[in-house]
Amino acid sequence: MLKSLTRLTTGVLAAAAIGMAGSVSATAADFPTKPVEMTVLFGGTANTIAQVLSELMTDELGNPVVPVSRPGGGGAVGYAFVQGSRPDGYNIVWNSNSINTSHHTGKIPFDYTAFEPVAQVSVETPALAVSSDKGWESLSDMAEAVKAMDGTLKVGISGKGSFTHLTSAALFDWMGIGDKVSYISYGDGKAPVELLAGRIDAAIQWPGQFKSYVDTNKISVLAVTGNERVDILPDVPTASEQGVDINITMWRGLAVPKGTPKEVIAKLESAAKAATESEKFKEASVNLGFTPAYLDASAFGDRIAKDDGFYQELLTSLGMTN
Repeated sequence: MLKSLTRLTTGVLAAAAIGMAGSVSATAADFPTKPVEMTVLFGGTANTIAQVLSELMTDELGNPVVPVSRPGGGGAVGYAFVQGSRPDGYNIVWNSNSINTSHHTGKIPFDYTAFEPVAQVSVETPALAVSSDKGWESLSDMAEAVKAMDGTLKVGISGKGSFTHLTSAALFDWMGIGDKVSYISYGDGKAPVELLAGRIDAAIQWPGQFKSYVDTNKISVLAVTGNERVDILPDVPTASEQGVDINITMWRGLAVPKGTPKEVIAKLESAAKAATESEKFKEASVNLGFTPAYLDASAFGDRIAKDDGFYQELLTSLGMTN
């Protein structure tokens, strides 16, 4: 009797497991059957690109991809929300290098391995800007003036431990003026406004923010921090062209909670690829000052892992780890 009951129970459990597996497969095969929520961690260019991307992915998936703003903590608020959500593909995060920096500065208790990569979508190269009134035309002009000043260089940042803070600290450290810099968070202000008002002396932000002010000679952009010049400001040299050995760019892409079915990831990956390679996305990149840069899930995962080591080392050298 006991053996019969055991066989019966085992058979029922096995059938249930098969049924559940079939249900999961069917759900993954039908994905998406309802709107997909895209958590957006930041405003500005990041939010604008997310809006364009979500519209194009909606066309590919046949169900709405809805961008939802969840800012705070340098990305920590949004990452925590998505990491704690059900791994079914209906909650995705518009992620960036901030997954690495947020972890190593102690803002989130988990690292990039808490997520599955979907696809890299774009790359943005930070630009260093100053008011044209400064009269500085190069990084060497700036370094010479800062070393000679009595006070400190006031540099605007998005917040302590943010990507702009990290990039600024790395650049000025390599320029030999790191000890002459004081950082000021923008609050509700924007970099160009703060520069022109004289509340800050310099700022590192995305080139698109400075373009119109450069055209009217109100702001000078001294360098970009990637290895290549950017199309929106083609006359601005890289830092490396000026003898400063730095190469820092911001990648952006999509990720889902760990454990999301591979079939679901593949569908999101395919939609992201089609969106990134579309003419509409390329047109938006020209206007906003970013570069479409698709990488599939595997290649994107490799890049995130490699960057995690880079930012851990850089943050440690700058004394910014938790």
